[in-house]
Amino acid sequence: MTTLSPQAAVQTTTDPLHLIDVDHVRFHVGNAKQAAFFYAYCFGFQIEQVSDLTTGSREAAHYLLTQGNIRFLLTSGLTVDHQACIETALYGDGVKDVAFTVFDAEKAWERAIKNGARSAAEPRTITDEHGSVTTASIRTFGRVIHTFVSRKGGYELTQVKKGGVFAPQFRKLETLTINEHNKKNPCGLKYVDHLVGNVELGKMNHWVAFYENVLEFKMFKHFDDKDISTEYSALMSKVMSSGQGLIKIPINEPAAGKRKSQIEEYLDWHHNTPGVQHLALRTDDELSSIASLRSRGVDFLDIPDAYYEQVWARVNATLTSHGKAEVKEDHKKIKDLGILVDADDEGYLLQLFTKPLQDRPTLFFEIICRRGSQSFGKGNFKALFQSLELEQERRGNL
Repeated sequence: MTTLSPQAAVQTTTDPLHLIDVDHVRFHVGNAKQAAFFYAYCFGFQIEQVSDLTTGSREAAHYLLTQGNIRFLLTSGLTVDHQACIETALYGDGVKDVAFTVFDAEKAWERAIKNGARSAAEPRTITDEHGSVTTASIRTFGRVIHTFVSRKGGYELTQVKKGGVFAPQFRKLETLTINEHNKKNPCGLKYVDHLVGNVELGKMNHWVAFYENVLEFKMFKHFDDKDISTEYSALMSKVMSSGQGLIKIPINEPAAGKRKSQIEEYLDWHHNTPGVQHLALRTDDELSSIASLRSRGVDFLDIPDAYYEQVWARVNATLTSHGKAEVKEDHKKIKDLGILVDADDEGYLLQLFTKPLQDRPTLFFEIICRRGSQSFGKGNFKALFQSLELEQERRGNL
C-alpha cells in the first residue's frame, strides 16, 4: 500500500465527528529541543518547525516533527506550573494528545460533549494574516485527550502537508544538518496505523463504550486472555475503529496471571494512570525501515531463533488456505532483522516493536507493514509477550 494516509470518503460531510486525518500526536516531554533530535536521529523525522520564545510562545516550547503523513508535536513547559512540566514529573515523556482534523472543531466538540464527553479545552480560534486554526479538546482514558482541529486559509492541512506553517507562532527550521541527512537516508515511515491505550483492570469495557458512544467508533476486533497470554501473564484487548477507518485504537487491560503483565508494569511506572502504551507507525517496506532504524541505534525486542523454526509453516498454511500469495520478502533477511510475521484471511503483515523509548518502561513504537492483513499479529502474541517478559525480568518488574 503506497498511500500516505487513509482519505476522507466525503469532503463535504455534515457529520461533525467525521474524522479527516490524524492532525498530530502531541507528546509532553522534559526537553523538547533534545527530544526532537532523538526522534530525528533515531527514527528519521524532520525537525520541521518550532514555536518557542523566539516566536512569542512564552509558556512552552513546541517542536513539529514530520515524516510521511506523521506529525509529532513535542511540547515542554517553560514555566514550573505548565501542564507539560507537571505531567513529565508524574509520567515521564509520553503521549498527551491524539488530535484529529475535522471540518468544524467547535461542532465536533459540541457533538462529543452532547454524547457524554468531558471537556478538556473549550473551542478556541487563533487567527493571523495567513489563516486560522480552531481547536477544542475532550478527555479520554487517563492523561490522554483528543483535540479536534479545523483549519482555514494558509493553515489548511493540505498546505501543512506541503510544508506550510503548522499554526500561528510557528516558524520553519531550514538549515539543520540532521534534516538533510534524513532526506538522503529515509526511514520510510508513512503514517500512524494505530495506537494502543492501557487502562486499569475492569475498565476496558468502560472505555470501549466511551469510543462507541462519544466518538461513534465501532468495535473492530476482540482478543481475550486465551489469545494474549503466556505461562506467566495475560491481557485482554478490544480494538475500536473510527467510522472512516482513519485510526484504530486497541484498549488493553490486564488479566489474571502468575506474574505481573506488561499492562501492570506500564501502570506501575506511569503513576498508576492509564495512557498510550505504543504508537504503530506504518511503512511500505518493513525490511528497509527496520534495517535503517537498527543502523541508527534503535533498540528492538529480541525475537528468539525458535520463532523462525515454526513461523513459516504457520503463516504460509494460513495464506494458501485462503488463496493468498505467500510472503514475498526474503525469509532470511526477515530472520536476520528479527521481524515478526503473521497472516489471516486477507493477507499478511510484518511487525516489530521497539524497547521503551525512555528510562521508564512505558511508551514504545511498533513498526508495521501490511500486505493485505488488517489485524494486529494475533499469531505473534505469545512470542512477543515472551520477549516482553524477558525484558521485564531484566528490569526486575516481572
